[in-house]
Amino acid sequence: MRKIFTATLGTETNTFSPLPTGLNTFEESCLYRSGSYGDRVPMFGAPLAVWHRLADARGWHTTESLCAFAMPAGRTVKKVYEAFRDEILTDLRAAMPVDAVLLSLHGAMVADGYDDAEGDLLAAVRRTVGPEVPIGVELDLHANVSRQKLDAATVIVLFKEYPHVDISDRAKEVFELIADVVEGKTKPVMGWFDCRTVGIFHTTRQPMRGFVDRCAALEGQDGVLSISIVHGFPWADVADMGSKIIVIADRDKEKAERLAAKLGLEFFQLRQATQPYYTTLEDAMSRARSHTLRRPLVLADVSDNAGGGAASDSTFILDAMIKCGVKEAAIGMFWDPMAVRIAFEAGEGARLDVRLGGKLSPASGPPLDLRVTVTGLTRDAYMQFGERDKTFISVGDMAALSVDGIVVVCNTRRAQCLSLDCFTNLGIEPATQRVIVVKSMQHFYAAFAPVASDILYLAVPGTVPPNFRALPYVRASKNQWPFIDNPFPD
Repeated sequence: MRKIFTATLGTETNTFSPLPTGLNTFEESCLYRSGSYGDRVPMFGAPLAVWHRLADARGWHTTESLCAFAMPAGRTVKKVYEAFRDEILTDLRAAMPVDAVLLSLHGAMVADGYDDAEGDLLAAVRRTVGPEVPIGVELDLHANVSRQKLDAATVIVLFKEYPHVDISDRAKEVFELIADVVEGKTKPVMGWFDCRTVGIFHTTRQPMRGFVDRCAALEGQDGVLSISIVHGFPWADVADMGSKIIVIADRDKEKAERLAAKLGLEFFQLRQATQPYYTTLEDAMSRARSHTLRRPLVLADVSDNAGGGAASDSTFILDAMIKCGVKEAAIGMFWDPMAVRIAFEAGEGARLDVRLGGKLSPASGPPLDLRVTVTGLTRDAYMQFGERDKTFISVGDMAALSVDGIVVVCNTRRAQCLSLDCFTNLGIEPATQRVIVVKSMQHFYAAFAPVASDILYLAVPGTVPPNFRALPYVRASKNQWPFIDNPFPD
């Protein structure tokens, strides 16, 4: 019987975030062992469930180790990372001999003393199993892919979609690539190209949509097994930050590298056209005041995105909405455990004074002293992400606080607004609002685009600002666009 070993470890580290990533963050986000999450599969645990199911279908045995993933924040505490790494290695040694190792990681995890924490883990796994055992890795497309990762893995496959609605599809791809290696059908080799481009690339619009589709169409043709577009994570000040192309070919490394370079230069040529347009706060408030269409105007607070390491408690947009008299609006989610606790203490229907938000750093803005009405309460809430392969994210206890025609959703477990559940958990129907503000960069899109009349991305202060030229990089290479116009001189 074939034997495979699987595990998850990761987080998306914003090295500019004031929040450390410690054990409690993992415990509140995603920390399970031996598949103990049951039917409520966490987002980054989804590959583990897919791999177990596919292995069972082949009659293979699966040893599932740690499933640990933290809501993005600052650097992971050194002893926490090392304990998780060592736990996975201990489980792996106990499971050996194995025919393959499959790992669901993020790719942009930074720990104290480890700028490439997942690369360190992969290198340790490779040393443990030796050079012949295939290692398959699934990464978020916002990974910062290093030579260390590429040298240790047999295949690396990244999500193709942003928002990440294809996690399970890519898990199946990893499994099938590795299964073919185990059964002697293929010998994959990886070629890669550094695109020297820093940016945000929405796959929901052109020209990025077309580029993703063209890459996917090349897979399965002429020995090309897989193509991944590495968007990179710009808020990590590490040497490997930036966009890349990975091509996996069967046995022909020169072909993989040649195609990676061709696609990488094409990607670079699209650099300006792929970047989102960001609306100013003033213009967004003008649109919000005048909006009269039946479907809501959706405003994305990208700079306070918990999914990028922000506190999710900034007050800039809410303050402007109140001052501008925006009504019939909802905003969420504010990470404010004390406001939620006070709301539960007072009870639904209570009127009370609350100091809301603005707690973690200057990037959170000033706290707002508000007279609010508690309009909704719910305990132990979850968001669902994805329609076909459902995954779940815990958001803790939630409270809806109404102030001057605006419903403010607060919660106790920091998370970005991924789905309508951020509002419907409290009885708020987004489709009935004139204006909705979501604290999210892009993952909200799949759920909110169908109900929105228009979507505006706002550039306001925060921990995840989209102006990369203004970030104080020290370790990241500046030989990239937009820091220089052309990093590929003739």
